[in-house]
Amino acid sequence: MTSRFDLHIHTNRHSPDSVIDPVMLLQRAQKLGLQGVVITEHDWLWTPDELEELRAAVPGVLVFAGIEVTTPEGHFLVHGVRDPFRVPKGIGLQELCLEVHRQGGAVIAAHPFRWGQPFDEILNDLRPELDGLEVMTNNMDAECRRRAAAIQRERGWSGMGSSDAHEEHVVGCCLTEFPQPIRDQADLIEAIRSGQTRAIDCNVGKSNL
Repeated sequence: MTSRFDLHIHTNRHSPDSVIDPVMLLQRAQKLGLQGVVITEHDWLWTPDELEELRAAVPGVLVFAGIEVTTPEGHFLVHGVRDPFRVPKGIGLQELCLEVHRQGGAVIAAHPFRWGQPFDEILNDLRPELDGLEVMTNNMDAECRRRAAAIQRERGWSGMGSSDAHEEHVVGCCLTEFPQPIRDQADLIEAIRSGQTRAIDCNVGKSNL
């Protein structure tokens, strides 16, 4: 049984640039048939109490919290962190990877190459211990996607699809399919690290990887 997740979504609870109501987010995910979502606010982690409140409001969709961390090298998604204060805004990428892995989490490069990010140079100069990278999002153009997919194949990292939604209608436009059931965040981290992912663009009905 496969699991489909949107791993990169912002809400109006903690991301000022998003207009998505958290409850509406889960209702939308449920309508799309997603097994789960990860809320990744900018430099902010939802508390366990907030997550439980949201889960109670819309049962049936798994919801986890990650962070889209702003680093000098760009934006990186972190999943499975317990202490967000150790991964603050402005932390360097190498230090970020070390700390997230110390906490048992995973680090994903968000929308690589977007806005002229020299992602190749970052990888060659810093050699960060990433667990994967997004190969398709709503805001990655065809060239960014092509270059990201080439890196993914070369490095053997997980290739992720995510919406990076800030508006409700964008949720689920790109997603990640895992070949195994995801029951909790530990399963999610293990699945990302395993490299067995399939990125899907639901707008065009085509998949990559």
